[in-house]
Amino acid sequence: MSLSRFASCSIRRRILAPASTSLVPPLRRSISTDDSPITVETGLPFTAHNCDPPSRAVQTSTSELLSFFKDMALMRRMEIAADSLYKAKLIRGFCHLYDGQEAVAVGMEAAITRRDCIITAYRDHCIFLSRGGTLVEAFAELMGRRDGCSKGKGGSMHFYRKEGGFYGGHGIVGAQVPLGCGLAFAQKYSKDENVTFALYGDGAANQGQLFEALNIAALWELPAILVCENNHYGMGTAEWRAAKSPAYYKRGDYVPGLKVDGMDAFAVKQACKFAKEHALKNGPIILEMDTYRYHGHSMSDPGSTYRTRDEISGVRQERDPIERIRKMILSHEIASEKELKDIEKEIRKEVDEAIAKAKESPMPDPSELFTNVYVKGYGVESYGADRKELRAVLP
Repeated sequence: MSLSRFASCSIRRRILAPASTSLVPPLRRSISTDDSPITVETGLPFTAHNCDPPSRAVQTSTSELLSFFKDMALMRRMEIAADSLYKAKLIRGFCHLYDGQEAVAVGMEAAITRRDCIITAYRDHCIFLSRGGTLVEAFAELMGRRDGCSKGKGGSMHFYRKEGGFYGGHGIVGAQVPLGCGLAFAQKYSKDENVTFALYGDGAANQGQLFEALNIAALWELPAILVCENNHYGMGTAEWRAAKSPAYYKRGDYVPGLKVDGMDAFAVKQACKFAKEHALKNGPIILEMDTYRYHGHSMSDPGSTYRTRDEISGVRQERDPIERIRKMILSHEIASEKELKDIEKEIRKEVDEAIAKAKESPMPDPSELFTNVYVKGYGVESYGADRKELRAVLP
């Protein structure tokens, strides 16, 4: 996306911690080319379990504030567009949207490198973008097209980008956590000084496999960071109805934990930087991100039968992660309200162009149904629904 109309002077990006690049090219502006460090304070304090919490003072810069705003606005627009595509039946099957939770993806990425790994559940579109994926790959995958990040065979729940250290999108509740601990085992075995973030929701927090994986990770002091994205509703069930102890950051018992304002990108950044340093020295740690989803659990859930519309609008007005960054940018006079609105218009245009391009991508060839199968050589035959027509034979 080109934003060159703003001015000819480009703000250079200063990497304060090992940080990812912005999803959108740098804003070109004629005001505030000063990219010296800015200190901001997290909106809420961290709450710690068996560890000392990090400082609430976070170092940032002009360019990072702008990149946070652009990246989260892009994620928000992508998810809103996915909602429309689903209702138009261009996206089929399951679809779980991330709007409201963008600060977790953006703040986490700012604290780590692409050599660190991330693995998550099925609310995965925005994590894929943060790991370097493109809009075209995302929309093509959502619509089951060949140019999708999983060649159109995974759909919404199975985004993947190995070259970006992103190991999916998983549809089985909680199953990604032991896989994440396996990635952390490989990192420790290889002595590469990287960590793995295994994300799961409050609905998966009671899964037995989570505790089994955490136990072995603690025994072996693996560089695993378990991140509970607590959006307060597992499907249609409030956290307090599903968990006797909804203080998920304490669930590790013998493993340290930290409760974080998941609607504050800088709190997430600070917590993830802290967690990475801890995990490399001492083994696993749990982060509970206190966040919120604006959509229902999935597109089949209106999201309004088990919570009030006033609750949703209240979070939007008081805690929205994009509006928080917008206010910071305006208060530091980095950009004007009009310039931020112009950025959002450009993002909307970019999303529309990506959708148009994704629609041009062909459907996968039927033979792709039999690729990437683990076991070969059995000659398994595939028939049609009537069991009469032989469709294909597995290699």
